[in-house]
Amino acid sequence: MDLSRTSFFTKDKAFYKTLFPMMLTIALQNIVAYSVNMADNIMLGTYSQDALSGAAIVNQIFFMVQQFAISVGNTLVALASQYWGQSRTSPIRILTGIALKLGIAVSLILVVLCQIIPVPILKIFTSSPDIIAEGEVYLRLISWTFLLFMITQTLMAALRAVQTVNISFWVSAISLLVNVFFNYIFIFGKLGMPEMGIAGAAIGTIIARSVELAIILIYILKKDKKLSLFGKDLFVKAPLLRKDFTKVYIPIMCATVLWGVSVPMQTSILGHLSDNAIAANSVATTFYQYLKVIVVAMSSASAVMIGTAIGRGDMDKIKSDARTLSCIDIAIGIILGLALVLLRKPLLSFYDLNGEAIEMASNLIAIMGIIMVGMSYQMPVSFGIFQGGGDGNFTMKMNLISTWCIVMPLSFAAAFWWKLPVEWVVVVIQSDQIFKCLPTFIHFRKYNWMKKLTRSV
Repeated sequence: MDLSRTSFFTKDKAFYKTLFPMMLTIALQNIVAYSVNMADNIMLGTYSQDALSGAAIVNQIFFMVQQFAISVGNTLVALASQYWGQSRTSPIRILTGIALKLGIAVSLILVVLCQIIPVPILKIFTSSPDIIAEGEVYLRLISWTFLLFMITQTLMAALRAVQTVNISFWVSAISLLVNVFFNYIFIFGKLGMPEMGIAGAAIGTIIARSVELAIILIYILKKDKKLSLFGKDLFVKAPLLRKDFTKVYIPIMCATVLWGVSVPMQTSILGHLSDNAIAANSVATTFYQYLKVIVVAMSSASAVMIGTAIGRGDMDKIKSDARTLSCIDIAIGIILGLALVLLRKPLLSFYDLNGEAIEMASNLIAIMGIIMVGMSYQMPVSFGIFQGGGDGNFTMKMNLISTWCIVMPLSFAAAFWWKLPVEWVVVVIQSDQIFKCLPTFIHFRKYNWMKKLTRSV
């Protein structure tokens, strides 16, 4: 009897040899990629508090762009990884073309909106004229990166579906170096350039995103041997595959966007409390998001592992693989939560904020350290295992109920009706990361999330 197929934890050595290098590489890539925005935050934090807050508000808008990119990429991975499990690359190329057209359309709409009505968009998040003035400058420039980012992320998702992840790390690493270099020049006016402040940070990011896209295009054209992505299949008409993509995309998009829209809304709640609340939440969220990228990496790796296994049709092994992944998720959450709590003081030393903002940020980081444990379980299971297994409906329904029927009403009440301290408002805002663990666990144990998505084409 093959114990790797029947034991609670998988004993298949190939599983671990594939999972951990993939997870670590994606985590490094995510950390470095997130550092592109982190560089703006830290460098603007040493420039002025209003510039920092303005960039933080705009980054909430960029966060929504990321959610669309994630939903498109996750849909592509869910479908393409199953075809990869069957060693079929032609459907993967067609699906990538479908994903690219959708991503380009969405990003162009967002760019136009940010150019036409930047101030009304920013007023959703804050009423401070100084922060809005800084944010408008940043938004008008940074919105041009949305299209570049969407294309790059879609192409990297296609490569990730076939377990090519190393290039993503190098793309992000080079992008970070480029961004920091040009930020330094343009924000502070070095090497003969004028001092541009927040506009300089945006220009640095534009250059960095352009470099990212150039590198990934060159890699696909010159180095990739698995997909031959820019072949004749890329934009071929395939109504059945388009139907499959749409069927998988709608619940994944709804789940991602329903949750994603709530994040800037939550920032908006804090933004209407005080300027210190905006700055403190920006700093605390930055470090929280920095470690969260490891959880996102586990979600991405889980989706690829489960999707590939389903494509191969090995249903018994999928169960032990999934149980193993879920237990690893919990261990990761405990480690990350402790890291946030123990390192918050040294991390805050990077910022030049007033005393009240620093104390508030320290409290918020400690709260998010606890929240991290719950999130590290439910997110990789619901967004990784379930969606990689072909089931996006559960995550969509769970996010609709938990976020919009429970968390958002309570958050508004906590901030504007009960008038709780900022720290308690954040506890309410983040509480879904804890209570979503129970329905996620119950659905996981049913194993009805395993769905074969491939067809003969």
